[in-house]
Amino acid sequence: MSELFDREFFEFTDNIETDAEFIPLITQEEEDQMNRQEFDSELPILPLRNNVLFPGVVIPITVGRDKSIKLIQDANRGNKIIGVVSQKDQEEEAPLYEDLHGVGTVAQIIRMLRMPDGSTTAIIQGKRKFALKEMLQEEPYFKARVQYHSDAPFDRESQEMKALFKTIKDRALEIIRESPNIPSEASFAIGNIDSPSFLVNFISSNMNADVSKKQKMLEELDMKKRCIMVLEHLNLEAQMIEMQQEINKKVKRDIDRQQREYFLNQQMRQIQEELGDNPQMAEVEEMFRRAEKKKWNKKVQKLFDKEISKLQRMNPQGAEYTVQLNYLDMLLDIPWGEYSKDNLDLKRAERILNRDHFGLEDVKKRILEYLAVLKLKKDMKSPILCFYGPPGVGKTSLGKSIADALGRKYVRMSLGGLHDESEIRGHRKTYIGAMPGRIIQNIKKAEKANPVFVLDEIDKLGRSNHGDPSSALLEVMDPEQNKEFYDNYIETEFDLSKVLFIATANSLSTIQGPLRDRMEIIEVNGYTVEEKVEIAKNHLIPKQLREHGISKKDFSIDKKLIEQVVEQYTNESGVRGLDKMMAKLVRNRARQIAMGEDYQARIKSQELAKILGVGYQRTTSINNDIAGVVTGLAWTSVGGDILFIESSLTKGKGKLTLTGNLGEVMKESAIIALEFLKSHSNLLELDQEVFDQHNVHIHVPEGATPKDGPSAGITMLTSLASLFTQRKVKKNLAMTGEITLRGEVLPVGGIKEKVLAAKRASIKEIILCEKNRKDIEEIRPEYLKGLKFHYVSTMKEVLDIALMKQKVKDPIQL
Repeated sequence: MSELFDREFFEFTDNIETDAEFIPLITQEEEDQMNRQEFDSELPILPLRNNVLFPGVVIPITVGRDKSIKLIQDANRGNKIIGVVSQKDQEEEAPLYEDLHGVGTVAQIIRMLRMPDGSTTAIIQGKRKFALKEMLQEEPYFKARVQYHSDAPFDRESQEMKALFKTIKDRALEIIRESPNIPSEASFAIGNIDSPSFLVNFISSNMNADVSKKQKMLEELDMKKRCIMVLEHLNLEAQMIEMQQEINKKVKRDIDRQQREYFLNQQMRQIQEELGDNPQMAEVEEMFRRAEKKKWNKKVQKLFDKEISKLQRMNPQGAEYTVQLNYLDMLLDIPWGEYSKDNLDLKRAERILNRDHFGLEDVKKRILEYLAVLKLKKDMKSPILCFYGPPGVGKTSLGKSIADALGRKYVRMSLGGLHDESEIRGHRKTYIGAMPGRIIQNIKKAEKANPVFVLDEIDKLGRSNHGDPSSALLEVMDPEQNKEFYDNYIETEFDLSKVLFIATANSLSTIQGPLRDRMEIIEVNGYTVEEKVEIAKNHLIPKQLREHGISKKDFSIDKKLIEQVVEQYTNESGVRGLDKMMAKLVRNRARQIAMGEDYQARIKSQELAKILGVGYQRTTSINNDIAGVVTGLAWTSVGGDILFIESSLTKGKGKLTLTGNLGEVMKESAIIALEFLKSHSNLLELDQEVFDQHNVHIHVPEGATPKDGPSAGITMLTSLASLFTQRKVKKNLAMTGEITLRGEVLPVGGIKEKVLAAKRASIKEIILCEKNRKDIEEIRPEYLKGLKFHYVSTMKEVLDIALMKQKVKDPIQL
């Protein structure tokens, strides 16, 4: 804290015996006499480290340097007159002549004292200012020739100077009064000074300013300017003291308010206890009553007893009290050991599953198997299922139907974009705003410890610097570990082994390997056109009629028109887009009814374009009049689709160009296909030189859509073979399969979606790998109606089936 005056000086002078030589204050006459006093032009110079001596002012100095001690002793034995000059650098232990300021003060040694610690203290009084002119000696101490200065004359009686001196004196006395750190003797000393110039010197010497500021004041010979410098510093000090007082008052008010609130709360607590109306006690008693009904184990009971005991010792007004209260509330809200009774009627469960979802036989079969085992073995662990397939096929809604079939509670947690591990495990309750993870929150919401728990979009989990939530899910999804799932907020284990977890995903490739390994994967395939028509007729249209308040007699649509909507207005494996189209038709009917328009209940074919807009024609297989164009089958995130591989030849040096936004794997398939043809040119009766004299360009249309994967391998081979031989490709033929340099055909995935896409595109024949035969056998026979399959193991077989003997129209001569 800044101090205006030197406390040590006043405490020191209290212990000095007063005699004629010791004069701490001087009168105007004494000052005038001092200014007329003559001194030698050669003086011993004492460097002063932390202070500046002003004329007339008495200060104590502690002498520690050997040179300084020698100087003081010699001067004290002589005329007691020395020159005092401040150092420029306060840290310099052995200053040189150039390290000293150019202006100093003649001083008279008043007294020498030996202090208890062995050091020497000299009391000196400033007399007159001087300027250093020439250094005469440096050993054993400094001695210099000096020139004496006097302040410029000023009019003591002028109103301006009187006002300045009075303002300085009043401001100094005000600061002394307000500051608790300045001794009262300072006020007495200033009050008894009658010399204006000594007043300024006295305040300048004792103010808590740094040496450089004091030196500037000493060097200033114009009294008015020096007064302004002193007044500026006093005003600054006054502002600092005022700010300190404001801070102290505020702190005191805060402390007083806290003490007042504490005493009031204590009194209120006593009064409430006397009246039997203590809300905090009522809350605690209510918690004890709720705890008696909980079915938790001894470990959780012990934790609850410990935490509620801690709550009872807390001040209800403290912030920690609310945190602890919320924690105990959460502990009591969690359904420890509370399970809903399973409905093990398998026939009923089958009816519910068939009612809510059309098809999906594998899923229904797996749920009925689980129910059957649960019926025989009551305490089996719940399976961890993962439904994966394209969007809109009913993966998420299956969870709700399963919960209905089992008679369990249903909760759903969306994992899409989740990137914080704490969302799974929760935060420690010491953090502000801490809460349990979403697993425990949803269990609390279900109010039972064995709900059907859908983990939606598990393939879209993120990762960030806050941790990896997919790794945190490993404990949740492992039946051997989840019976002791640890949430950071509740700080104890919770049994998740009875929870039926159902994850949904559009793709397995983005799911972490260990997490995928813990789940039972069930593929949910897309629907055929026939299935979509049935779903629309039996599920989507009745739902839209209910949601729009329209009766069945006001709206009907033939299956043939629904099929037209499916083929011309949707392009998906699921039925989400179809549901939107049905909603659009129903809304149009609602508008007609509300506006009193005439309408026919049955939707007609010509109305579709008016209501839904112009539909698009689905891509179908193309004619085979052009060499190098072949139909392939592809799997996409929205189901199967067909794609065309186009290739062309130009004169060149055997360069291969690939376009169509192809991925690395697809590019490699093209390179393998071309290399196979080069090495087996005799199969097609081709001259080897043909490959070296022509550039090949392979293109896959719809260049804005990224494409990748190995399944177009045999399609690219067939395209190149047709191109070099100029032979036609069999009409209405599509194919899919991976190729190797040895000429083998390997199996690929997504067969059902690809077969459905082929059927939509009016394909009649499909070439597949022999190892994909099992995939076809798993597809219901009605889906395969009108399709012929060719199963192959080598690329030679592919070419034998795909290429006709007939040449294309206008063949290129190679």
